[in-house]
Amino acid sequence: MDLKFSQFFFDGNLNVLHAAHSVKVRPSSAHRVYLSLHKIPLMIYSMTGYGKASARIGLRRYTAELRSLNGKQLDLGVRMPSAFRAKEMDLRKHLGKAVGRGKCDLSLHYAVEGAEPRELNKPLIEAYVSELSQLAADQGFSGKDNSLLAMAMRLPDVIQQPNDEVDEDEWKAIEALVGEAVDQFIRFRKEEGKSLEADFNQRIRSIQSLKDAVEPLLHARVQRIRDRIESNFKELQDKGRLDENRFEQEMLFYMEKLDVSEELVRLTAHCEHFLDVMNQAPGQGKKLGFIAQEIGREINTLGSKANDADMQRIVVQMKDELEKIKEQVLNAL
Repeated sequence: MDLKFSQFFFDGNLNVLHAAHSVKVRPSSAHRVYLSLHKIPLMIYSMTGYGKASARIGLRRYTAELRSLNGKQLDLGVRMPSAFRAKEMDLRKHLGKAVGRGKCDLSLHYAVEGAEPRELNKPLIEAYVSELSQLAADQGFSGKDNSLLAMAMRLPDVIQQPNDEVDEDEWKAIEALVGEAVDQFIRFRKEEGKSLEADFNQRIRSIQSLKDAVEPLLHARVQRIRDRIESNFKELQDKGRLDENRFEQEMLFYMEKLDVSEELVRLTAHCEHFLDVMNQAPGQGKKLGFIAQEIGREINTLGSKANDADMQRIVVQMKDELEKIKEQVLNAL
């Protein structure tokens, strides 16, 4: 029988992050599993996800619902019937591999769709009736046995299921159901990731285009700055109080301080690195955030060195694009 990745995920053999691709493998062919993992497209996944699956198992309809929001670390919440608590830690471990990062909540519940076997808790009912009878006598009331019994039947836990434990076959079916919810959850993350990827591409390309628009301004900018400095010092020169050699040295020092060629080179490298990391395996959100910080440093340095209105306008546009990247990168897995 062929199994999907989502079922392997519960054996702890694979990272369920790849379950959404629904590649089928035979459990006995480990090398096929390994090869299949390398066919998965490299892209960004969003931390926002949602998946839901429902199925009838025995006389109960089980529903598994998984949702997540962005978060710096993994924050996993699990709500399930008390009868399943023995399986919770195992489920948490495998869900942690599937989710990776973010605030995630799994809800697993069921509704009875048939007549489940039930029985009366006779010792408890007798105790209720005895207590009610004693209370009535203490208060000077006379209570009929049938009225006391009717009151006792409305009290907690008088009707119980003979066995609320989940057997292994039922739990395997529940695992498969959770696996279906995880598949949908990851497909949702993948689709959201496509939007993030398109947005990142557009904004990084925009920063690169703005950077290219800076380069033609550099020569004219240097000349304008030089002319302005010379004009400011002309009066001193006319009065003979300016050493031309010293002036040239100071001018050279000032021009070097305003040189932005290194910043432009580093900005180009950081933008290319950002695009490269986007095409690596899922789970690069934190790294993209760090690269965005480096891009920001170079843009800020450009702004502080610009000393030119046209360049300042371009730097402001770069900062605007980068801020939108920083907002979106918080949601990248």
